[in-house]
Amino acid sequence: MAASNVTGLATKLRSTLKNSTVLTPDSEGYAQAIIRWSDEMEKRAGIVVYPETAEDISTAVLLSKEYSVPLAVCGGKHGSSGAASIEGGLQIDMGHMRDVSIDLSNNTAKVQGGCIWKDVDEAAAPHNLAMIGGTINHTGVGGLTLGGGYGWLTGRHGLTIDEVRAVTMVLADGRIVTASSDENQDLFWAVRGAGHCFGIAVDFTFQLHPQENPVWSGQMIFPASKALTTVVNFANNLVATTDGASAMVMGITQPPFMQEPAVVATVFHDGPEDEAREIFKPLLDLNPRINTTKVRPYVEQNSLMNGPVDYGNRKLSKGVPYTLPLSPDFVHSLVGELKKLHAQVDGSTKSIMLFEFFHMGKVLRPWQDMAHAIRGEHNQVMIGPFWLKPEDDATVRSWATNTAAVVRGELERVNGKEVADSIGEYGNYDGLLVDPQRIFGKNLPRLAELKQKYDPENVFNRGYQLVAAP
Repeated sequence: MAASNVTGLATKLRSTLKNSTVLTPDSEGYAQAIIRWSDEMEKRAGIVVYPETAEDISTAVLLSKEYSVPLAVCGGKHGSSGAASIEGGLQIDMGHMRDVSIDLSNNTAKVQGGCIWKDVDEAAAPHNLAMIGGTINHTGVGGLTLGGGYGWLTGRHGLTIDEVRAVTMVLADGRIVTASSDENQDLFWAVRGAGHCFGIAVDFTFQLHPQENPVWSGQMIFPASKALTTVVNFANNLVATTDGASAMVMGITQPPFMQEPAVVATVFHDGPEDEAREIFKPLLDLNPRINTTKVRPYVEQNSLMNGPVDYGNRKLSKGVPYTLPLSPDFVHSLVGELKKLHAQVDGSTKSIMLFEFFHMGKVLRPWQDMAHAIRGEHNQVMIGPFWLKPEDDATVRSWATNTAAVVRGELERVNGKEVADSIGEYGNYDGLLVDPQRIFGKNLPRLAELKQKYDPENVFNRGYQLVAAP
């Protein structure tokens, strides 16, 4: 990629995109434009474009091809794989396209591709409606949706991607198309799970759900040495004996006010307080060090875990599936892995492992229904190291890889290798960009065919490479 190509493209974009912002490294606002959720993912793009319309996105894609300048697309900028950043090339930042419109005639929301989940939650709440959004509300709608989407309402309604009714996409040839069950059905199948590989999502139409009552939720924090076994056993029982109204995410981390690892139980019940307190009584009776549980409007729910995972410093996410019941002894062993990281890497005590306990009844459906193929009775462990220095990048990534292998080994021990091998990985938590076969499974051959149809030049190449499966 020649510097003259980048300079020429910047000039052409500025003269062509009258309604959009075009930045180069010498522009005011450029430094803010390349900030990412993880500092490790910050790359110096040659050009940053903030489009305002689908037509401007189309023009930017076509001009990037004309000038042979590679591109990357970002929204909430949460990814830790590097797919949403680019060194020297064209960065298309969707952050100026954040409108949400609610259609009360059918309880749907049209959500622009640059929105974060906070935008959706706040637009839906006045109408007593809600959407299955990310458990962190500054996560981008586009990235989470195109890759699947677990959330607090998963037990009630399934995955975010299951509620998509239509997507407006800009394709590699510049066309602006709608993908739905009525139009471009093969593209609609592909983008629900692998959308990052097929184009740029301009907007989504989501099915919303009534959410008239408040929820009971909050966090309880306990010393891991005293409470871990009890909390794990409770969580196993929660999923086994309750319906989708209740959920929990268990974090293992070391808060700054504690001198040892802690268990952070983020709990949720979509129902009355007295009912919730009875369900979560075993945890409440443990006398948590901190207890923030209370009745609150659902619109606040997806902000509960924001603080520890806000923007800044270096971080990574790596997900691995696990099946219930989760072994307390195994989780204790992972506390040991976390302590090893603390000893090895300065500034890593904020690192966290998150165990999701969602009821999967509404998630189960045939794997071939859409590109997202992860549909079994399993939840996710998210391995989330935090650190400060670039010189520790390789060490931390190696630790995350090795720890993921330990969790995968436990999956094999519990279920047998054949069953474990059939359980794929969740792309939205894959900060290591594993083999796409592990993400898409049996859907990979069809995805490879559709990639040839919709993006034969591999313009959208920053994520998984959809080469033909063997």
